[in-house]
Amino acid sequence: MSKSLYLITTADGRQVDLTHAVILKSNNLYPFGQHNYAIYQTPEGIFAKGLNRGEREIMLTHFELLDEATALTYTHPYIREDE
Repeated sequence: MSKSLYLITTADGRQVDLTHAVILKSNNLYPFGQHNYAIYQTPEGIFAKGLNRGEREIMLTHFELLDEATALTYTHPYIREDE
């Protein structure tokens, strides 16, 4: 059994464990960029959004917490534009 954890730190400095979180929706297309996002729900009922702020080699670079209604209805404003 792996003991790896998926810990994130939100923009306001809160640390959240996403190791056992469910991904509700996401876009993980490569090459990475602003079109990448993921909405997570932890077993404890915490909702987190991961975003990419323009990094081409890391899918998600910025995290923030969301309330349940916002998480469930989230629509990402960016789409991937092929070069």
